Amino acid sequence: MSSAGTPRIAVVGSGPAGVFTVEALLKSNCRRAFDVFDRLPAPYGLVRYGVAPDHPRIKSVSTVLRRVLENPAVRFFGNVTFGLDIGLDDLLTHYEAVIFATGAPGHRELGVPGEDLPGSRAAGEFVAWYNGHPDAPVDFPLHARQVAVLGAGNVALDVTRLLAKDPRELVGTDVPDHVLDGLRCSSVTDVHLVARRGPVQAKFTTVELRELGLLRGVDVLVRPEELRLDEADERALESNRQARANVDLLREFARRPTTDATRRIHLRFWRSAAAIDGDGAVREVRLADTRPGGGADEVLPVQSVLRAVGYRADPLPGLPFEGRTGTVPHRKGRVVDGGARPVPGCYVTGWLKRGPTGVIGTNKADAVETARCVLEDLADGHRSRASDPNSVPRLLNRRGTEFVNWSDWLRLDSYEIDRGRAQGRDRSKVSDLDAMLAIGKRGQ
Repeated sequence: MSSAGTPRIAVVGSGPAGVFTVEALLKSNCRRAFDVFDRLPAPYGLVRYGVAPDHPRIKSVSTVLRRVLENPAVRFFGNVTFGLDIGLDDLLTHYEAVIFATGAPGHRELGVPGEDLPGSRAAGEFVAWYNGHPDAPVDFPLHARQVAVLGAGNVALDVTRLLAKDPRELVGTDVPDHVLDGLRCSSVTDVHLVARRGPVQAKFTTVELRELGLLRGVDVLVRPEELRLDEADERALESNRQARANVDLLREFARRPTTDATRRIHLRFWRSAAAIDGDGAVREVRLADTRPGGGADEVLPVQSVLRAVGYRADPLPGLPFEGRTGTVPHRKGRVVDGGARPVPGCYVTGWLKRGPTGVIGTNKADAVETARCVLEDLADGHRSRASDPNSVPRLLNRRGTEFVNWSDWLRLDSYEIDRGRAQGRDRSKVSDLDAMLAIGKRGQ
């Protein structure tokens, strides 16, 4: 299909949520062209920057996303920040519909004293660092011997695993060189994963939990008394296969004898951080017993805290935002204002739509629902217009935005692959923004 004069749809965000929505529209034979914007020079969102490097099978979904972005009806505009390089009025002027899929880049807070002490950080900052996100600093301090990871989801497990894992096992992954160097110099010996509720309520998957028990040179320690279940827990297990498998695995961990392992993972349940204490830096975490009729507080001596209590979306300029849920208000993907009236031409999908829940595949259903609303509105003739395909590139050029197109990305992609293969790896990521632009735009 020729894109000259074809009505166009804009998608802000090139991760799974946005690209799956484009895919759903393409499969519906929607005769539109698509421009996909991302603030980074590289596509794929959390597939590239959120999935742990030792999970290549999950990262392989980028192959599906790539096929969509290579469709002749789709263009990629990287290094374009919504609200800075291009605004809502610009997009509504040049596109029939705008689909926002910017995810949830922010971090939830604990709301406890000492949360801002040096040594206490959001777990997402560690995730960004080991995945080579351009916003992450080159150095991440791993000087602590004892680390507390607060949370009971897959992010908490990823962070715990990467802290305890022998860095030699990451050599074949796409981890940036400086991250490998930092992990090799890590002083961490003990990682305490602290879950506010019990093993039945934990949100992590059994596959991720089992990986902890397979780490070489690492003991996984579980206190049997924290695995005791009450009648409500037992009933919950009857209808929850994952929780049942998790409890069985945790009980198996608890039965394992300790070894002379150099690193240990302590899985703690029914504990909540009441305060983070220290004189100018983290020295300990005060844990409250959260069981009904629980006992006294417990002091956990640690020198670092990583808070894995959830992500949070940031408000987008010009769009309504629900601060309590951290989402854009919508009806099945149609953005609505404070009076619950649809905002013409604006749609939302992914974490920005439903909150930071689910796995990558969860975005498929979200995408289909949002795409259906877009199609219904287009069929009703909402905002129907032809579009000059050169208008937005001209606009960005006038504003001095050095945007990255698909050919530029492929140049950077090939560079990373070649650099990795020279080291016996599949890929070695470039994480410096200026270097990414130089390689992609100028081949330097």
